[in-house]
Amino acid sequence: MTAALARPEALAPEPMHYCPGCGHGLLHRLTAEVIDELGIREKTIGIASVGCSVFAYQYFNLDMQQAAHGRAPAVATGVKRVLPDRAVFTYQGDGDLASIGLAEIVHAAARGERITVIFVNNANYGMTGGQMAPTTLPGQKTTSSPGGRDVKQAGYPLRIVEMLATLDGPAYLARVSVHNPAQIFKAKKAIRKAFEAQLDGLGFALVEILSPCPTNWGLKPVEALQWLEKNMVPCYPLGEFRSPSTAPGTGMAANQTAANAGGHEHTVADDLGAAANQTAEKRIDRNLPHASQNGAGRRKKGKEAS
Repeated sequence: MTAALARPEALAPEPMHYCPGCGHGLLHRLTAEVIDELGIREKTIGIASVGCSVFAYQYFNLDMQQAAHGRAPAVATGVKRVLPDRAVFTYQGDGDLASIGLAEIVHAAARGERITVIFVNNANYGMTGGQMAPTTLPGQKTTSSPGGRDVKQAGYPLRIVEMLATLDGPAYLARVSVHNPAQIFKAKKAIRKAFEAQLDGLGFALVEILSPCPTNWGLKPVEALQWLEKNMVPCYPLGEFRSPSTAPGTGMAANQTAANAGGHEHTVADDLGAAANQTAEKRIDRNLPHASQNGAGRRKKGKEAS
């Protein structure tokens, strides 16, 4: 009998610690499949961040390096410059990348570092108990915003891809999701393009992936996928924001091409701003269970059962 599906060679045969319905396990597999298909496992070095994916170094069957909280792009920069023939990638959550690591990701992108970044956005700090993150939606309840994110106090969500799209360094920028099979296939294609941009020497590449966090959202796995599609996608539109086909060579070349055309290159980012925030605030499901109540409740039940 021939196996229809096997574990990617780049994925270690280790049981993962992620919660049921979490997107990290799926994204580990997609990343590993791309590495295998490109035939670069032996020359790939991954940088693990701090957060739910802190044990990524145990799950990928390749050379891995642990970074301090938020510093994965800086570590990846050092590795890539010392070993320019290697494929170097970081795997980071939104609390790691968009908060404490914001300066690192902005400057790595601005410098056009030839690294690939896998950025997982689940709209909260997952590992520490579901607190509000820079990516938390307006009105979304978390353990540190029980009344919902108040934009007058906490501001609006950071759209990392749109922000980086204003820089000259990035060669490839995309946002994808994993809320259904069709989107999962698109996510894998984007991850592959991000690695190819590095292998072709084009510059910095980042893929942001909208991912479910059922435990901290206080939802069942299927409900979390539905909530993601209904609430996160309107706030974080999907698509490619910079690609080698629309930005020949480097981001700088793309800007020059746009300038020669008499204006700037129109991207998805041009259609965003206050309107997207308003749409997200209107459409967010106010019935999202209180993370501090549901999450803590589930953890308590788990302890009692054990």
